[in-house]
This record gives sequence, structure tokens and C-alpha cells, in this order.
Amino acid sequence: MKESVFNFLKGLAMGAANVIPGVSGGTIALITGIYERLINAVKSIDGTAIKMLLKFDLKGFWKHIDGTFLTMVFAGIAVSIVSLAKILKVLLASELYSIWVMAFFFGLILVSIWSVGRTVEKWNTVTIVAFLIGTGAAIALALLNPASENEAIWYLLICGVIAMCSMILPGLSGSFVLIIMGNYQLIMVNAVSDFNMKILIPVAIGAGLGLLAFSRLLSWVFANYRDQTISLLTGFVLGSLLVIWPWKHEQTELIPRPGKEAKEVVLGYEWYMPDFADSATLIAIALMVVGGLTIWAMDRFMADPANSEQ
Repeated sequence: MKESVFNFLKGLAMGAANVIPGVSGGTIALITGIYERLINAVKSIDGTAIKMLLKFDLKGFWKHIDGTFLTMVFAGIAVSIVSLAKILKVLLASELYSIWVMAFFFGLILVSIWSVGRTVEKWNTVTIVAFLIGTGAAIALALLNPASENEAIWYLLICGVIAMCSMILPGLSGSFVLIIMGNYQLIMVNAVSDFNMKILIPVAIGAGLGLLAFSRLLSWVFANYRDQTISLLTGFVLGSLLVIWPWKHEQTELIPRPGKEAKEVVLGYEWYMPDFADSATLIAIALMVVGGLTIWAMDRFMADPANSEQ
């Protein structure tokens, strides 16, 4: 019972992370000790599992896929995404509150660099190069111009596949990838908040397919190149700080649409340094500290040895 509660809480934390652009639910899974177990459990949804299900061997099926573990984690993720999306729709509409939200997650990510990086057993030339590649790749993604919003079913399916693959990669935010693809506001804020099934169903189908396929690749990579993979992902975590930096202006453009109201599209960001004498900035800095302490607390109290793959 205690293990299930811990797994649900970890799912809540993963869901909250996945909603915020720049924050990775995979990072939360990694630092709380369930990442490899999660990947292996998803990978176990295979031909053997389907055969068990068709033979009505429900007990064997449930054990084969680590069913209780998956149920509690994904229940936590779902509850967190649905509830947090409504709150974010309000907070991100305000420039001040948006800065404070991003400041909290900036501190969270900053400390998670240490939390993830320390799981590398041996730092050498190869792992350092992988770390630098990961950092550079994340920064390059941050500098890309976001695409325009697209409600086409085929594009929503692709968004689901790519976003899910990103969400389970520590340091690579699925929400940020949706920003790059132009559909973050459409999916993670509007559709989730309003339960728009026309948008959510294609995304969910794509996400499911992406999760099943990518989990197999990740399981193999972790089994054969664990240190190199984690060092690469640690670089992703570091590079993602550029995206989550609280003090930035959106560079937008109004795109005319025949017969419809013009749509404002984010083309990029302009970063700046805040006024450190301003009380709002001091509150943001305090929230950074709180975010860092949150990761420390997760690392200290939520990495249950019973669940850890270490």
C-alpha cells in the first residue's frame, strides 16, 4: 500500500512536470528511482501480454506488465495533468504569475542537473562528450522558431508520438516540443482544460504508439550504454534551462487567416536580466530556491529503494 501511494505521488510529480514547457517528466522519474522500471514495464506490453489477455489469464497479464505499478504512476500523471492544466491556463495568462511559475521550475531543473548527473557511475571522455552534445542539442531546440498551430488529425497524431517520446526522456520536455511544433496552447492548455476530445483522442493515440515503440529502444539503450545515455540526458537538462528562464519576451506575429480572426504566433524569445531590486524579482528568486528544495526533497524522500532500479 505504501509503495502504491509513493508511485501515485511520483506520477503526480511527473504529470506536473510534463505540463510545464521546459520541464521533463522523465527527469522526475529518473531522480525518484522509477525510470528504468517504468520503461521496462511499458516495454512488457508485448505479444506475450496480448496472448495472456486473450486467454483471460488476467493475473499473469497483470504481473507480466507490472500492472499495479503502471496504474498508480499513470493515474497520478493523469490527475496532475488535468488539474494543473486549469490552474496554468489562469497563471500563464498573467506576465507576473508566468515569471513566478517559470522561476519555480528553473530552480527545480537547476538542482535536477546534479540529481541526474550523479547517477553516472563513471565520468570519462565519452560521457563528457555525450553531456556536451546533449547540452548543445537542447540549446539548439530552444533557439528554433515555433511552427504555427495545426489542428489536422495527422499532425495531432505526430504531436502525440513526438511529445510522448520527449516526455519520457529526462531533460527533454514534451511540452516544449509541443511549443516548437506550434500546438502547446491548443493541446496542453485549451484541449486538456476544456476536455476537447476532437483534439485529445488523436494526440492520445499517437502518444500510446510512441510510448510502446520508444520504450523498447530506451530499454535497450539503457541496458547497453547506461552512463553515456544518462550523461547525454544530463546535458539535455542543462540546455533546457534556456527555455525555462523566467525573464523573456515572446516575439510574436499576427498571421491573417481567410474568414477567421488573425492568429498570434510565437516566433521566438528575447531573454533579459531582471531588476534585482524589484520585489517581484525577489519573490521569483525565492521560488527558484523552493523549486530546488522540491527536487532535493524528492531525491531524499521519494526515491524509495523498493522502487529504485539502482
